[in-house]
Amino acid sequence: MASSDYAVGQNRVSFLLVRDDNSLVRVPVADVYYKPSADGPTKRTVAKLVPIGVGASTTGPDEVKEIYVANLDLPQTGKHWFVVQPRGVAFQGFQILDVKDEPEAVAIGERAPPSENPTTATQPAERITTARPPDAALLQYSVADSLAKRVPFVVAFATPTYCESRTCGPTVDVVEAARRRHEKAGVRFIHVEIYEGNNPGNGVNRWVKEWRLPTEPWVFVVDRQGIVRDRFEGAVSVDELERSIQRNLLR
Repeated sequence: MASSDYAVGQNRVSFLLVRDDNSLVRVPVADVYYKPSADGPTKRTVAKLVPIGVGASTTGPDEVKEIYVANLDLPQTGKHWFVVQPRGVAFQGFQILDVKDEPEAVAIGERAPPSENPTTATQPAERITTARPPDAALLQYSVADSLAKRVPFVVAFATPTYCESRTCGPTVDVVEAARRRHEKAGVRFIHVEIYEGNNPGNGVNRWVKEWRLPTEPWVFVVDRQGIVRDRFEGAVSVDELERSIQRNLLR
């Protein structure tokens, strides 16, 4: 699973399908069966395999280049079976989703915390980010300043160097690609690292705690009123983020 923070309502569920030999199933579409309530009927939807990353950023031998994404309506709390059957492949995967009343991380519709994340106004980019070369264009603004000036923004919480999951994907590269397309429209794009002092041994930093993030990476789309309009746990595709920016920030 590439996502884990599920709550009553609409949920973006992302995952890989992994065989016993650790190889990945990569067919375009998979059928998803789930029970949205304990006493209700089984429902069916589809998951689509979407590319993650940008160009050559996913060329390593162990890199995950695609991820399955499904959207589920889960109206009740509790444990929910989630079964996946990729089309045309003799494979079936299952998981149990733990659905809560409220999500752990900052939710859609909630006000964004006014985080004073570091920027290149006061520190060199090399000290702020673990990306090499440094992603300086994503380090120009703080969340707090963007909220104060009522500027819509996209903020990514990710650590390019220390990501531990196969499903992280090059999240910062995806946000950078979106920045190049939409920065001139007045949208800000921000990258915040995960660990205190960029050292995993120090634990997560205060900005991760402010946004109540149980995992990483995360990407949030925030409008000029400071309201979170969309959120993506784990890997996100360029197309998914593009559609969200168009829908939530550019209208």
